[in-house]
Amino acid sequence: MVREAKLDMASGRHGEEAPVYQTADWAALVAQIKVWGRDLGFRQVGIAATDLGETESRLLDWLAAGCHGDMDYLARHGTRRTRPAELVPGTLRILSARMDYRSSEGRDAETVLADPELGYVARYALGRDYHKVLRRRLQVLARRIAEAVGPFRHRLFVDSAPVMEVELAARAGLGWRGKNTLLLNRDGGSLFFLGEIYTDLPLPVEPPEQDHCGTCRKCLDICPTAAFLGPYRLDARRCVSYLTIEHRGSIPLELRPLLGNRIYGCDDCQWVCPWNRFARLPGIADFAPRNGLDGAKLVDLFAWSEAEFLARLQGSPIRRIGHERWLRNLAVALGNAPTSLAIIAALRARREHPSPLVREHVLWALQRHGAEPEGADSSGVKITP
Repeated sequence: MVREAKLDMASGRHGEEAPVYQTADWAALVAQIKVWGRDLGFRQVGIAATDLGETESRLLDWLAAGCHGDMDYLARHGTRRTRPAELVPGTLRILSARMDYRSSEGRDAETVLADPELGYVARYALGRDYHKVLRRRLQVLARRIAEAVGPFRHRLFVDSAPVMEVELAARAGLGWRGKNTLLLNRDGGSLFFLGEIYTDLPLPVEPPEQDHCGTCRKCLDICPTAAFLGPYRLDARRCVSYLTIEHRGSIPLELRPLLGNRIYGCDDCQWVCPWNRFARLPGIADFAPRNGLDGAKLVDLFAWSEAEFLARLQGSPIRRIGHERWLRNLAVALGNAPTSLAIIAALRARREHPSPLVREHVLWALQRHGAEPEGADSSGVKITP
């Protein structure tokens, strides 16, 4: 292949020689990439440049305020998150791809949230792990591009590295950032996954989408834990998704009653968004509910042993929080459920669990049901009905 010298995009110094690709019609290639993307199940594919404008200063302010909680990795990566060419040297463009996950199968979300004896799992996590689904299809898309232009420098990401995926998707024309900080799309709402291909291909970029939220603030007002400091500003330390997924320690006492029966993630700010009325069904079997997680009884889920947890959730994004945090979340939900002999029995069965984290939350739940004296510790005497 003929090669020519070029500047290394990360350092500005002369680096390795770049290929002269087998096309000069980059606009036609982008049009073909969009067709390939649709064939692979992506509702949209857009192209963004690497300049993220004022995003870096906003991120640094958010981190300085401690709104990231104990997600230390968000600060550890430095400017690689906001400067794509620092993460992948030579990057000129980012292909941003959107894949919808709404399913026609399973129980209605509102029905599950209204029944405190059922466990609510964020709808994106009911099926197969999206990381695997999107990565596999992005790899196919990259191969098709290589077949068209020859070998090209690229790297794939699916929520797996310091990538400002919402900001990049907005700049790629896939939607706009809503007041709940999620990407919104007029045809898909916010019920979709995002994946990226960083590349040195000089593709034409897309025009950004305009903001269509107007004066609406339903997403801000519905939040069960009042996690929004204002439009576009989320305090993760109060967010149900953070508390039940990312947070490794004890859930703050004052927030536990507000979690209700949400045991893995939260969708409240999405369901209330008017744009999600237009969210389409993707027709991708991988995202259909598994293991009855669209509305299983809390006591049944709480009875899973660690071996059952690992086996049943093989290939699920839920598996990564581990059995200990799974029990922690369920104990909180059981503490918020109506008092019954079945719930008290389930909690008592875990009262002597080896994990101090689990024991603490089980004790709190028992106290909520009046089945444990206030002030008792997790190693106190057994009680009788």
